Amino acid sequence: MSDEKPVSKPVEYEGAEEIFEGKFSDIPFESPVRPTQLGLDDEIQFDCHPGISCFNECCRNIDIQLLPYDIIRLKKRLEMTSHEFVARNSLPFQMDAHGMPGLKLMTKPGTKECVFLGEEGCTVYEDRPTACRYYALGNMGVRAKDSSTVEDMYFVVKEPHCKGHEEPRKLTVREYRKEQGVEKYDEMNREWRDIILKKRSSGPTVGAPSGRSIQLYDMCSYDMDKFREFIQTEGFTDIFDTDQLDMDKLLTDDEALLPFAMRFLKQVLFGEMTIPIKEGARERRLEKRKSRIQERRQEDADVEKVSSAVYDMPDEGEDMKGK
Repeated sequence: MSDEKPVSKPVEYEGAEEIFEGKFSDIPFESPVRPTQLGLDDEIQFDCHPGISCFNECCRNIDIQLLPYDIIRLKKRLEMTSHEFVARNSLPFQMDAHGMPGLKLMTKPGTKECVFLGEEGCTVYEDRPTACRYYALGNMGVRAKDSSTVEDMYFVVKEPHCKGHEEPRKLTVREYRKEQGVEKYDEMNREWRDIILKKRSSGPTVGAPSGRSIQLYDMCSYDMDKFREFIQTEGFTDIFDTDQLDMDKLLTDDEALLPFAMRFLKQVLFGEMTIPIKEGARERRLEKRKSRIQERRQEDADVEKVSSAVYDMPDEGEDMKGK
């Protein structure tokens, strides 16, 4: 365990004082988050097992955000497509004022109980979401002021129903993460999390994403099946040099496709050019777009001619009068 005492107010991080204390300190509400920043080698006291009196209580009052790798694991377990899983087991919400789409795990009708809670506990335990694996720890990525590096920060979550904190077992954050199998989840979700942080920290310099960018973000984050179809379209292959990509792996392995989707998203949102573009692709694309515009203008002109001709024709009554 680290000899350094954890700080109780990590104000060196932008916005952290508001998350833990700051402007919310006058609200008459006791947060379950304990405002102590923990490192990987700091120790916690916690245990959860079927014999504890509160077992599964945390599953009866959930508010769980689903991350991209959560969806990959769960849809594979349930033998569904991404679209089917999202439609049946999640609810949409807006992550920020610009309407960036997020997903939360659905609850059973009329309750706050997890849709995957069965009589004996979690029915998808081996593939449970990231938030479930971390509990009763919290985790967030923070960017230090004047730094481009994202750091992981951990903290204890204590809710009134949870008796796990009274159990005698002690272990480090590092040991707990390994025990809960969260390391793989963090690895797979890291690039997505960094995109969210970058957008938030950039603020007005990035501005509101276009409708098309939000659609791409939604697909790259939550629908690997649709993204797989997308990278096989003519629009994609005309621009990107797929000969330099391991397309066979991307087309068969979601765990390879997700990091690639994040690279594509960073290229679209922030101009981070990591996917090779075919030589002359931009010029050909502009020429194709110019040709489409000219075709549309010609179509509009033809429609206008027909409309004018129809408008100038005398109606049947006027024609008869002339006779």
